[in-house]
Amino acid sequence: MARGNTKKKGKGGQGQNRKASEDFLGKNKNKDGVIETHTGLQYLIREEGTGEVPDNKSIVTMHQRITLIDGTIIRDTYKEIEPEVFSMTEAIDGLKEGIPLMKKGGRYKFWVPSELAFGKKGAGTKIGPNAIIVFDIKLIDFY
Repeated sequence: MARGNTKKKGKGGQGQNRKASEDFLGKNKNKDGVIETHTGLQYLIREEGTGEVPDNKSIVTMHQRITLIDGTIIRDTYKEIEPEVFSMTEAIDGLKEGIPLMKKGGRYKFWVPSELAFGKKGAGTKIGPNAIIVFDIKLIDFY
């Protein structure tokens, strides 16, 4: 029963999601190890990588698990054979800010506020308006 209510928050209306997002981010930033940037992006370093960091023109190869704050899985390349490869120029603003913090081989968890993701419109049928998107990313390589 609680799971159904939680899922409704992720896909609910603009006002409902905005309030849930504000409450979540307010509590999350106080958890051990969570860092918040000036834009509101929150992240946790799960494994520190080594070497250089990508920039916003890099092509990155990475595994990622994308979820809503209620745990609803949007995509999980950890369960697929191949990692994802894409240009940073195509990334949402939250990842354009977050991925360049990572070194090759690093694994970070990002909580991307809606303003740095899909905003008031959401995306498709899985991401509602004003929804926080959670990314668990392992940066494999970049060029």
